[in-house]
Amino acid sequence: MIIDTNVYLSRWLFRRLPGDEPEALVAKLRQRNVVQAWAGSFDGLLHRDIAGVNIRLAQACRTYGQGILVPFGSINPKLPDWQEDVRRCQEEHKMLGIRLHPNYHGYGLGDPVFAELLKLATARRLIVQIALCMEDERTQAPLMRVSPVDITPLAEVVTNTPDLRLELLNRTSRISQEQFRAVLAAGDVYTDISMVEGVAGVARIIQEVPLPRVLFGSYYPFYDFESALLKIQESGLDEGSQKGICEGNARRLMGPGGTAR
Repeated sequence: MIIDTNVYLSRWLFRRLPGDEPEALVAKLRQRNVVQAWAGSFDGLLHRDIAGVNIRLAQACRTYGQGILVPFGSINPKLPDWQEDVRRCQEEHKMLGIRLHPNYHGYGLGDPVFAELLKLATARRLIVQIALCMEDERTQAPLMRVSPVDITPLAEVVTNTPDLRLELLNRTSRISQEQFRAVLAAGDVYTDISMVEGVAGVARIIQEVPLPRVLFGSYYPFYDFESALLKIQESGLDEGSQKGICEGNARRLMGPGGTAR
């Protein structure tokens, strides 16, 4: 069984993606034995009505999710009343967590408002996901260049946020091993495999990331779902380690019971 911690609903900004209709997305996930998929919304990148984005996300997960889709709300701390958006995610939509896109929303991880957001999310027992990159810079539209998130300040922020549960999505090779290890050592921090590249890439990442901190993430439908499956299959890891990445580690991150609310 698989818990996919990194899928998206709605439309990518610049082209249609195979599987971007919620019915098709859920059919693919069920076909591949996914029992739970943590879903963000592409609308959260540029839409200013974040409350509307999260309402549509929660409704789509209820309508089409078949018990699989678990909504992770978007929060933009540079917009007015973002604290109310966090409250709605936790109280009204009963979300398991939130998904942040700092490079699209115009703030760095050293910004005081980011630290405030992490503390508020932690107080509400929300998992926090940070999407470090959404698209290779070589394929970006000329007027929409967005660099990966700079994680240099993140280790200190994590250290100063006790009980934070954090997952880093879409880590690229531009983020150094030293920076990444420092963040992982600072607290309860996890990473997904969506942008791991090369033969035996998952086996290599285990050399720098403790196995219990590695989660299955497909970044579907932006990436083909089978790509993430092949990374696990050709990893050379034993069955127990593969099961941990595919399901067990995500249940540990969710906490007691290992289930979404």
